[in-house]
Amino acid sequence: MSRDGSGDYTIGRWISVGASVAPSRVAIEFLGREITYGELDARSTELAKRLLGHGLVPGDRIATLTENRPEHVELLFACAKAGLILAPLNCHHTALELARQLETFTPALVVTSSAHAARIEDACSLVPSVGEIVRLEDIAGSLNARSPVVELPFVENDDGLFLISTSGSTGEPKGALLTHANCYWTNLGLDLSIPINSDDVVLQVLPQFHVGGWNVQPLLAWWKGATVILEPSFDPERVLDLIACRHVTMIMGVPTTYLMLAQQPRFCETDLTSLRSVVVGGASMPLALLEEWRARGIEVVQGYGLTEASPNVFCLAPEDALTHAGSVGTTYAYVEVALCDIVSGSFVDGVGRGEIFVRGPNVFPGYWEDPTATMNAFKDGWLRTGDIAERDDAGYYRICGRTREMYVSGGENVYPAEVEQVLTAHKNVLEAAVIAVEHPRWGETGAAFVVARPGVILDIEELTNHCRTHLASYKVPTEFHFITELPRSHIGKIDKARLKALLA
Repeated sequence: MSRDGSGDYTIGRWISVGASVAPSRVAIEFLGREITYGELDARSTELAKRLLGHGLVPGDRIATLTENRPEHVELLFACAKAGLILAPLNCHHTALELARQLETFTPALVVTSSAHAARIEDACSLVPSVGEIVRLEDIAGSLNARSPVVELPFVENDDGLFLISTSGSTGEPKGALLTHANCYWTNLGLDLSIPINSDDVVLQVLPQFHVGGWNVQPLLAWWKGATVILEPSFDPERVLDLIACRHVTMIMGVPTTYLMLAQQPRFCETDLTSLRSVVVGGASMPLALLEEWRARGIEVVQGYGLTEASPNVFCLAPEDALTHAGSVGTTYAYVEVALCDIVSGSFVDGVGRGEIFVRGPNVFPGYWEDPTATMNAFKDGWLRTGDIAERDDAGYYRICGRTREMYVSGGENVYPAEVEQVLTAHKNVLEAAVIAVEHPRWGETGAAFVVARPGVILDIEELTNHCRTHLASYKVPTEFHFITELPRSHIGKIDKARLKALLA
């Protein structure tokens, strides 16, 4: 650590401190395996040295495509100690989508689990500049030491740690760079609102390509010396078994997570008494589902966030869930929020409505190698979220809508422009527009309005398969409506408000 204290917030120190305090305490449980804090610290340190010895230098990106695995956690802490940046890729994406992300991130190394090896190899074949591919299950053994590394470099608070893939309204991939300091402050604020103790057992089912898969509970759990049960995927029956048998105290998920759990026949009989709280993100939790969980004596913590804010912005405490139903709560500690009137561009004082602006040490520095997108994301030092909220006289916020058209399906962001581009690439499609519609399981899904080329008849199954070839499954529309022409405004833009009215 330097004399001025820089480096105090770096994430690599967290696991080293945990190992020094309680090396035999279990940090990760994974399908019957246990990894202690001492083992996690030693393995991540050795891996950090191997990565640097293999030729990587601080600031290099390592792209990963994997289900949740303890080796991925070891790699994250290795990156934190070596000054490298982890760029986890979405496991649901097609090879074409992955290739676009690889072009953006230009990783020095690509790491994949065996389950996803074929797809990432297909993606890498489309991007000649991508570095070598190694298997996650034996990453340390796959790295040849070109020059042995004895000491690790000094890592600064503002050095990059994550590159999380996100998109703008155009659907073009961007990498949101999150620093060590961003992660430190968002987890510190999280601990003040939803504290984690060393005796907690945190069940992790959110995928590790999401910022929430790291910064909403898991990283804080490892900072505080708790145990994280890491699941490779979400299996509702298995989750109920784990809660009862392993006395899980905390879990994070999207509304779909809790809906699928509540729909299990054994839900009402499963012992859930160990759960102190469940955290909901990604979308609002329906009131009926909230009451179903509260009826089991479970405290439900709701909120709002976005990748660029690392992600936590608002938190609704369990005691406010009914008195402020539909609200996302108040700001986390160390987070500032302002509402900006979308017409006048001035800040709204007191009660009012406007676009959510966010400021604080949790806010990212910008998009990777994209100064234009970064400039557009900020105004006068505030992060523009693109979401509209109302603030009441008690300081609670309610999300009203989005200035952009992005919607959330099962916790995953979907950008209509990207889906529209795929649809119009079909040989029989003249034009298309996609809007969000409510869905009982996924919260929202896409409804596509499609105009056929003259003289052809469109087939729903053919369009669905076409979308599945080019898009992740959650982006594929669940409804298709064939119309003769798309409604447009007087300046020629597609009028999606009229499309919504057609459905209504």
